[in-house]
Amino acid sequence: MASVLVVEDDQFVRSALIRHLTEAGHTVRSVGTALEALREVAQVGFDVVVLDLGLPDLDGSEALKMLRGITDVPVIIATARDDETEIVRLLNDGADDYLVKPFSVEHLSARMAAVLRRTRGTQASQVLRVGQLSIDTQRREAELDGVRLDLTRREFDLLAFLAARPGVVVPRRELLTEVWRQSYGDDQTIDVHLSWLRRKLGETAASPRYLHTLRGVGVKIEAPQPPHAPRPPHAAEPSR
Repeated sequence: MASVLVVEDDQFVRSALIRHLTEAGHTVRSVGTALEALREVAQVGFDVVVLDLGLPDLDGSEALKMLRGITDVPVIIATARDDETEIVRLLNDGADDYLVKPFSVEHLSARMAAVLRRTRGTQASQVLRVGQLSIDTQRREAELDGVRLDLTRREFDLLAFLAARPGVVVPRRELLTEVWRQSYGDDQTIDVHLSWLRRKLGETAASPRYLHTLRGVGVKIEAPQPPHAPRPPHAAEPSR
């Protein structure tokens, strides 16, 4: 069972969600504004947040960005908006899943279970190493040459996913599905995050060290190859 924060200003919808989620065995807290949600998340540890977009004090999309600045808790968006462009933007901004209203509590419970399986499945302590790069998946910390990298949530997820498959070319479609949790999207999103990662790893697309893009195929990570030792000069043959 999970600890759930419901962020919903409609009292009827809010009460129904609280009742059904509690009956399903979850521990539920609820608020009606974005600022209350930020305060709750900062003070209480939750397993998942169900976030309505139509909040009275702040649009839910802005609240999502602010949440991502303080926590990695999974966020499921509850929205009456079904515009594909906006849904893609929300997923790129850090949402883990979304539901278009109206939806059943059973549907919400199934989405929650799927999100929790994914997040809890990655919580086992594991340190991935590629060359001088180390990624602690439990602490969500990455270091290069012993220096901590300042990564965003999505940058860390992308780096950790690739580092778990060193030397393997991962297709862009798989990155969208497994890292961004969406079945469609713009390759430019991946390119932008790769560019940010490269900058933090001290490399460029033209001179890669760890991240290698195979045009039209995908992306792989591998340890830098040591520089070739210079060949020793040929020994002079003894004169005869």
